[in-house]
Amino acid sequence: MGNDLAVSVKGLRKAYGRTVAVESLDLDVRRGEVFALLGPNGAGKTTTVEILEGYRKRDGGEVTVLDHDPAQPTAEWRARVGIVLQGTGEFEELTVGELVHHFAAFYPKPDDPDEVIARVGLSDKAKARTVGLSGGQKRRLDVALGIVGHPELLFLDEPTTGFDPEARREFWQLIRELNAAGTTIMLTTHYLDEAEALAQRVGVIAGGRLVEVAEPSRLGNRQSAPATVSWRTPDGSVESTASDTPTALVTELAARFGGEVPGLTVTRPTLEDVYLRMIGAGS
Repeated sequence: MGNDLAVSVKGLRKAYGRTVAVESLDLDVRRGEVFALLGPNGAGKTTTVEILEGYRKRDGGEVTVLDHDPAQPTAEWRARVGIVLQGTGEFEELTVGELVHHFAAFYPKPDDPDEVIARVGLSDKAKARTVGLSGGQKRRLDVALGIVGHPELLFLDEPTTGFDPEARREFWQLIRELNAAGTTIMLTTHYLDEAEALAQRVGVIAGGRLVEVAEPSRLGNRQSAPATVSWRTPDGSVESTASDTPTALVTELAARFGGEVPGLTVTRPTLEDVYLRMIGAGS
């Protein structure tokens, strides 16, 4: 694997009995990027990520993560990888501070546990037992445990589940800061606005195969897809049409209405529109 790749996957295959979960999957994740892997439940997304994390054996293909085969994990390699699962587990009798300090001791070069607690917004809960945390606070704690080892590569599995909108935006800023400091991040999420806000590239997996990898703005040729132009007619109804030349159409409408076009909107397919079309085609 070249030094510019944190993850390299070629021809990955995994089956459970007669059910093929992943088939002939190729995927590269560049060092220093945020990469979002999107896909519906049962598409092979979780299986793929668990193979990359070293938690599941593959049936075929070549996989390297940070220049190492995750099927043969070493303590040194695991110390370079951070993982935030959908739930880390229950440690009800420990406080937030005790738990983060405890996990920090597992790593050769951890970040300062108190600084990590502050970064995830739990400083005021440092002395609180985890049993008393809300769902969103427990999720922040999961993230703290995943990053305290100062990982080169961080896997985030549905990281903002249970967050309110303000907390989600704060967490997004934390991810941007981690990435700006050099951490490569592989994100799985069902929130498409989250993928669009954070990821430099996204990959869509459906039916165990990778359908496409692209920048969010270019996935499924979004940038060149026809735009839908809508406006309000003199009788108050709304008229709309798809156009490959929306600027020309708006100019024509402006001339027709003598300047301002009432109720004018110009939209291209959203990431959600493209994603739903792609998983339908790939399933």
